[in-house]
Amino acid sequence: MPNPGWGPLSTLPGNPLMWVLILSELLVFAAFFALYAWQRALDPALFDAGQRQLDPLTGGLNTLVLLTSGLFAALAVQAITTDRRRRARQWLGITLVFGAVFGTIKVLEYADKLAGGLTPETSPFFGFYYGLTAFHFAHVLFGMAILALVTWRLSRDNVETATAFWHLVDLIWILLYPLLYLLR
Repeated sequence: MPNPGWGPLSTLPGNPLMWVLILSELLVFAAFFALYAWQRALDPALFDAGQRQLDPLTGGLNTLVLLTSGLFAALAVQAITTDRRRRARQWLGITLVFGAVFGTIKVLEYADKLAGGLTPETSPFFGFYYGLTAFHFAHVLFGMAILALVTWRLSRDNVETATAFWHLVDLIWILLYPLLYLLR
């Protein structure tokens, strides 16, 4: 039964405090995106040159991996809603595997860029690239920790709460990918 003291948040799935966290994280990322847009407007040629040094296929692969993990997270919610606990755990486990694949691809991409001499100090673009993607990666790791905990302490509320955060991770990447890899 939702707590009416949470107002509109009480109608959302999972714990309303997670939605407070999600909304605050969206505001933080929005501020970073606005700062990025402002800096890009000041020197579009420098940002275009930086973008050309990224591989949109790698970013696209990571997008596919992360969105697929979001599908598995949604399937976990569907399973727990119909009281298929074992299936929910399986879907959460697969979500975690895909989160780990995303992380592995990102670490390999970082290693490639750093080996090529592209560091956060290379240019403002790479400062934003590393800053934004590392901040997102921290959210991936935090989301994986929550998913792992929920896999162990399985309940409908816990699964809905954890997957809500995981979908935030998806959403932020869906915005980051074109911003950093595609839009010129």
